[in-house]
Amino acid sequence: MVKSLAEAYAYGEVAWPRLIFDGDRPVGFLMAFLNIDWDGKGVDFRSGLWRLNVVADAQGRGVGRFAVESVAAEVRRRGETRMYVTWEPGKDGPEGFYRKLGFRLTGEVSGGETVGVLDLTSFS
Repeated sequence: MVKSLAEAYAYGEVAWPRLIFDGDRPVGFLMAFLNIDWDGKGVDFRSGLWRLNVVADAQGRGVGRFAVESVAAEVRRRGETRMYVTWEPGKDGPEGFYRKLGFRLTGEVSGGETVGVLDLTSFS
């Protein structure tokens, strides 16, 4: 989490870090990216989920879904209709989780990670 907070500070307004609590107990951390220059050319600006960590004993209890819904709400509030996420491919990776929530593959790879997109007009 220290690395994420340092990145949030370095990236300023495009980073949106949040702790996730269950009562008074922290159970997760998310960081979104908001309106970043995805292609580095000033043409393709995107927002989405940059990082998601959920403590082991809170996994499978809706914390991850809550995190995705929270980012989706903020992205919508900013007038966007799509949100993105990247994940490391592999059988033990989070692809199933993201696909179950409605993310679809874009066919892109970013830094060796799979890129997924979620249509916010149909995500509740």
